[in-house]
Amino acid sequence: MGRAIHKLKPVEVPRLAKGKLQKLHGDGGGLYLRVAPPNGASWVFRFMIDGQARTMGLGPYPDISLADARTRAAEARRIKLDGLDPIETREAVRAAKRQSLANAMTFRECAVAYIKAHETEWKNPKHAAQWPATLEKYAYPVFGDLQVSAVDTALVLKVLEPIWKVKTETASRVRQRIEAVLDWAASRGKRAGNNPARWKGHLVHQLSARQKVAKVAHQPALPYDDLGDFMSELRKQVGFGAMALEFTILTAARTSEVLEARWGEFDLVENTWIVPADRMKVGREHRVPLSARAVEILEKMKASRTEKALPADAFVFPGAKIGRSLSNMTMLKVLERMNDAGDKPRWVDHQGRRVVPHGFRSTFSDWASETTSYPRDVIEMALAHTIKNKAEAAYRRGDLFDKRRDLMAAWATACTAPAGGNIRVLKKVANA
Repeated sequence: MGRAIHKLKPVEVPRLAKGKLQKLHGDGGGLYLRVAPPNGASWVFRFMIDGQARTMGLGPYPDISLADARTRAAEARRIKLDGLDPIETREAVRAAKRQSLANAMTFRECAVAYIKAHETEWKNPKHAAQWPATLEKYAYPVFGDLQVSAVDTALVLKVLEPIWKVKTETASRVRQRIEAVLDWAASRGKRAGNNPARWKGHLVHQLSARQKVAKVAHQPALPYDDLGDFMSELRKQVGFGAMALEFTILTAARTSEVLEARWGEFDLVENTWIVPADRMKVGREHRVPLSARAVEILEKMKASRTEKALPADAFVFPGAKIGRSLSNMTMLKVLERMNDAGDKPRWVDHQGRRVVPHGFRSTFSDWASETTSYPRDVIEMALAHTIKNKAEAAYRRGDLFDKRRDLMAAWATACTAPAGGNIRVLKKVANA
């Protein structure tokens, strides 16, 4: 027959705990109320292991009630039945918790470590600054100071839901950044389980698709039928900004790629511009064939300099401050000046919006697609777009440079056509 347990009555424990003499009051099964004046009373579990008598403290009374003490004693008995020492087992658990706390990191600490490890991969200072700025504004107030292991779906949604419909693009980037930090934490053993910020198979079921809540706002682009008139007016403008804008249009490049261009990137014998990978959006070096007019602009920029030999790292389109390029607002100012010259803006898109520098990439794409016979992949390569089809991208080794040189020469002809000229005739000569 097993030993009797639960000998003590709840109503008598308060009286026993106030005893004046040191004494053990047994409840059975190794559980005792130990009275030790003047320190008060506490619960202990007494047992034998490997022939040795051991006493395990279970906590003070009345902080630990009789019911709580019985629960703790029962757990200790189960551990002992498994052949383990309850005291050593408890110490091992406590040590593991201490170690876990020592290794624990908050989400903020993980984010800082992730950013430090990856910031060299980011293409420009603006992008690098966006990472901590968006996390500081949206994620840190919710769970920045919580242990990264505590971040769950509810907390992630608490960050995303208020901005998902009103700042969809920002919210999408915040989600991706939270996901990346949590993946980093998991790889370092700081958290376990599925990533609560993952989209596929998880948040896709809890948030509206980004494309449905925020339609892509395309940059205002000049209709290509207006290109001849526009370029004629642009060539009448003076200053580096006007030449930088014309060069941007002629090369179908991004404004940042042009503004940060340096002389060492150009081969004016082969009429080629090589944009380094760290300045390209896709992170891959991009060769740009230069038309005769593009080379002419470069020669004019070179002639405007007083140096006998331009350093390779000198900006092609220098700004007012020494060692700085033109501001990214310079080209926009040129367009604003051209639009403000008449009674009403003349250079607008189909919706009547004033065109912007980046919109000329769309003008080029529309012109090439609708008025020439060049394949789509040649046009996309000219725009330095990535091939979305992974299988096709794996087999696409070249950059279609010769075909792109012909395409860009045709584009330059369209850009330098007489005002009001019909640039659609280029379809006859654009043969890829």
